[in-house]
Amino acid sequence: MISAIIQARVSSTRLPNKVFANLGGKPLLFHVVDRLKKSIYLDSIIIATTDNVADNSIEQWASTNEIPCFRGSEYNVLKRYYDTAKHYKVKTIVRITADDPFKDYQVMDNVINQFISQEADLACNNFPPSYPEGLDVEVFSFAALETAYRNSCTDFEMEHVTQYFYQNKSNFKIVTIDPIKDLSDLRWTIDTLEDLEMTRKIYSKFTKRKSIYLMEDILKILSDNPEISKINGSVKRSEMYKS
Repeated sequence: MISAIIQARVSSTRLPNKVFANLGGKPLLFHVVDRLKKSIYLDSIIIATTDNVADNSIEQWASTNEIPCFRGSEYNVLKRYYDTAKHYKVKTIVRITADDPFKDYQVMDNVINQFISQEADLACNNFPPSYPEGLDVEVFSFAALETAYRNSCTDFEMEHVTQYFYQNKSNFKIVTIDPIKDLSDLRWTIDTLEDLEMTRKIYSKFTKRKSIYLMEDILKILSDNPEISKINGSVKRSEMYKS
């Protein structure tokens, strides 16, 4: 069973309630889920939120939209992933964060395909990064996740789920997707108001001709409207995936 597990909570430090930010008349969380539904590999999509009462709204949204939801530790996200995967008997986990409005199912399916074909413990496209931030994909086995869960001992590893793999890469078969032209300076995730403004500008360019705009479509929009990338151009990318 291959499942995307989306980590989501409303109490973001920099931009609270961003998972329900309005994009084209729908909340951000809707767009993340809708993009994943196009995958040819996923058997299910699961939302993993926290047991904090503030996240009741996420559970209610998931229920209304008939999406499985699991609630667990707020800060030990690794444990939340482990408990979610164990509860739903997931054998292969695709890690998704709920703040990525441009997730590309074709990019994701390529990583899943490599994970399967190369019998990896972890397959990813961000070690080192070359895709725009927000198109990161990590796919790993439940067995590898359980190893990380049993052995992680730092707050950093527990908060960021997959960091135990990278810190102990000799213990795992890690497959990295061949990098594309380096686009890692592009920021396609939402952590700040600038990110949200940039995202809304791009969404305003979408038309009804296509149901999903993928990476190449968005690159074309940015090429035609170079001022959009400048909106959040000063926000720094996470350094955690650099080797």
